[in-house]
Amino acid sequence: MAVMSRLLRGAPRALSQSASLAYAPRMEHRPEDSALMLRYRDGDVAAFETLYRRHKDSLFRYLLRLCRQRAAAEDVFQEAWGKIIKSRDNYRPTARFTTFLYHVAHNCFIDYVRRNKRHGNTADIEPDTQPDGADCPETLVEKSLARRRLDIALRSLPDEQRDVFLLYEEAGLSLDEIATVTDCKRETAKSRLRYAVRKLRAALDESPEAP
Repeated sequence: MAVMSRLLRGAPRALSQSASLAYAPRMEHRPEDSALMLRYRDGDVAAFETLYRRHKDSLFRYLLRLCRQRAAAEDVFQEAWGKIIKSRDNYRPTARFTTFLYHVAHNCFIDYVRRNKRHGNTADIEPDTQPDGADCPETLVEKSLARRRLDIALRSLPDEQRDVFLLYEEAGLSLDEIATVTDCKRETAKSRLRYAVRKLRAALDESPEAP
């Protein structure tokens, strides 16, 4: 998740600025997620491998910030994909695959918390730690400090607001899809997201600048 995200900047989702070329190269066909899941249902293991590669990083980042503990995130991550595998025979593309995937992952997280009453406020993670080779040392330090401020601000949010914010930012889900994933009304999801953004902006604005 980009630290200085479009949401925290208050900017709308970027609009496509496609400039058509007279002789643009043909785009490689990219199968839809639901089509890949249906192929996997019919026995195409390679289709599932494509799905897994396509979504594993964003799903793990979502769970890592939701769980705030790497071991917990890894457990929930494995359980979620296990449930996706087991559900293949009964899969029906009634919604986007990402909605289905994050709904399963969200429920796995809820079950994990219920099973582990001692899952508390301690955190042992620092997501997005892979440096960009093109960044100079000063930029790397600035990004690291910004990540830390955002992670601290995220941990201060109520669980429901943090979940909605991560589903919007990390998973890229719409409000309708977030409502489906979290089993709430659309207006409830919208309200939680609004409060989360407001609190995050306030927390980041109040953060002291690095010396």
